[in-house]
Amino acid sequence: MEQADLVFRIANWLVLAGWLALVLAPIRRGPLVLAARIAAASVAAIYVALLVRGLIAGPGLPEGAGFGTLDGVVALLSRPEAILGAWVHFLAFDLFVGSWMAEDAPKAGVAHWLLIPLLGLTLLAGPAGLLLYLLVAAIGRRRAGAWEQREPRKGT
Repeated sequence: MEQADLVFRIANWLVLAGWLALVLAPIRRGPLVLAARIAAASVAAIYVALLVRGLIAGPGLPEGAGFGTLDGVVALLSRPEAILGAWVHFLAFDLFVGSWMAEDAPKAGVAHWLLIPLLGLTLLAGPAGLLLYLLVAAIGRRRAGAWEQREPRKGT
């Protein structure tokens, strides 16, 4: 197996373990969210290693590569090692966002049964999952605020 394939598999397995921890979060939310964050940090470390290796030992940037145009980004990602780095980047960030969602959900009044598909969407389409979670959480917070306003205060 080629080294890049091994890195790809390791990153994917680490992230899978982190996502599983988030699905199981109601069992022991604090430790399982921490486990997911450790997995995300481990994948982030792999990303940094890939980045440093690419900058130090890499063949240099392809002609026209850069962030200023779409063609520049296509050129930047035209090599398999660049695509691997981008993939690992997505894995780390999406898992960290998922861990934040799992930590925030109880405070936002989002039931875990509803959080699970939102985590799945975040895994598959990061920003879409985050956006939908933010909308659901805003509704949950608004409802919780409405209930707090209706309940008489104790001790007054």
